[in-house]
Amino acid sequence: MTNLPRIGLMLGDMTGIGPEISARILAAGTFKPLARIVVIGDARVLALGIKDAQVDLKWKTYPDVDAIDWSCDEVPLIDLHNVDPATIKRGELSPESGKLTGDTLKYMIDLALAGKLDGISFAPLNKGALHKGGWKYHDEHQMFAALTQHAGFFGEMNVIKEFSTFRVTSHVALREAINMISPERITSAIKLANATLRATGYPAPRIAVAALNPHGGENGLFGDEEIRIIRPTVDIARASGINCVGPVSSDVIFLKALKGEYDGVVMMYHDQGQIATKLLGFNKGVTVTAGLKTVFTTPAHGTAFDIVGQGKADTGALEQALRIATKMAAAKLAAA
Repeated sequence: MTNLPRIGLMLGDMTGIGPEISARILAAGTFKPLARIVVIGDARVLALGIKDAQVDLKWKTYPDVDAIDWSCDEVPLIDLHNVDPATIKRGELSPESGKLTGDTLKYMIDLALAGKLDGISFAPLNKGALHKGGWKYHDEHQMFAALTQHAGFFGEMNVIKEFSTFRVTSHVALREAINMISPERITSAIKLANATLRATGYPAPRIAVAALNPHGGENGLFGDEEIRIIRPTVDIARASGINCVGPVSSDVIFLKALKGEYDGVVMMYHDQGQIATKLLGFNKGVTVTAGLKTVFTTPAHGTAFDIVGQGKADTGALEQALRIATKMAAAKLAAA
């Protein structure tokens, strides 16, 4: 037990389905042989999730991770006593809940930086609520990078059963994204894909790099970025020992990945891959903040305001997020 990774679980934005799916997974006990999971949040929110999920779950409150008796059957909880569900309306965006969600994540990050957590997994949060609540970042990945004082390239990894995607550019306007594509960013994205896939269990990941233009530019007929930038960069990365190919036209790259030809796809801009991954695995996909010193995973789906409190939320994506966090944290511990 003592050599298992310690994963902090945040219950998500309490206005959404996060407390429910967290409670259902914890009650199932599936991860007990795989990781030491500690809930970080408010006991009242956990109780709300237990009620929604209609499960029997016992927990025990501890003042700090170091004080946890991992041999106990009860789920350990660090009760921050910072979220009162009676004062926040559910099923809609709440700046107050967004602020408190950010506060809880900040507390967890501090624990991870202090060496008390090996990874962080969190149920769905609401980006708009987070921003309106005072956490002024484009997304949670930028927030995590800032709070961990990260320097260098990092990125969002989207995982579905069939393959994973990585981005050269992310949450920026498409016009700006095209101008940002460079050999340096493509190289960083390929290296990030290679390292992260290795950490999740692929000893020699097969990586495809997407083209930017329709039909890969048709030999420069409508766009020459493939000729000038993408192909030479991929060739250099492959010569360095990374198993990568490209540029592959984006109208076929995901069909090939779906057939099992690639383990990871590096895309040039956000929607190029998001459309494919959400079409194939909207309720099962996982988002990983790749490249940071701390492991972060979460379901790719949102807070699902339309089914809050109905006891029918799907736990699949959060289960997979916890599984990936466990694998990545275990790999980091083994490498230390």
